[in-house]
Amino acid sequence: MAKAAKTAIKTKDQKAAAEAKNWTKVIKAVRSPKSGAYTFKEAIVHKDKIKEFLGEK
Repeated sequence: MAKAAKTAIKTKDQKAAAEAKNWTKVIKAVRSPKSGAYTFKEAIVHKDKIKEFLGEK
């Protein structure tokens, strides 16, 4: 059963699947200035923009 679903996803739209591989989910730990506790900021970013996302404050 899993093989059939996996095959269907691959053959549905190969161009869209290839473009989807260029995106990455990035999770960044951000420290709160008030309490000092960490929170997590997450975003789906294009692979070329990862360093910019991690570099911003």
